[in-house]
Amino acid sequence: MCAHPLSTSLPVIRPRGRPLILPDCRGPRPVRAAGIRGSVPSEREIRVYAIVRSGGRQHKVAVGDIVEVDKISTAKVGDTVELSTLLVVDGDAVTSDPWVLDGIKVQAEIVDHHKGAKIDILRYKNKTGYRRRQGHRQQYTAIKVTGIPAAAK
Repeated sequence: MCAHPLSTSLPVIRPRGRPLILPDCRGPRPVRAAGIRGSVPSEREIRVYAIVRSGGRQHKVAVGDIVEVDKISTAKVGDTVELSTLLVVDGDAVTSDPWVLDGIKVQAEIVDHHKGAKIDILRYKNKTGYRRRQGHRQQYTAIKVTGIPAAAK
């Protein structure tokens, strides 16, 4: 039984008809351990990440990450691509100067080409019988980040 002084099996009605919200007395929620896949990354690899631009979107990536980007039609599975960098964080050093970042490209390997979930677009106007249905599946490319070069200081 809960040790809260107001906990009862009957609902308590407060003024204006709002129910009284009691604290959850079931105890703490279980904590899930984070799984480690593959080898344990070094201290530098944990603290280094970059913001890259691909397909009009920006992605935060680190070495070893697998990221879905809009389809890169010119690349085949296994090819290496270079992504333009907008920001590089290496520990406490943050590089955002466009002239420095112009020479820094993040290397990534193409893992897969696939389609996303289907999106249904329905148009309906009442009392007229107007109904239109359209479907869309976005094409994506899965890339694995293989290297983030350190910015020149």
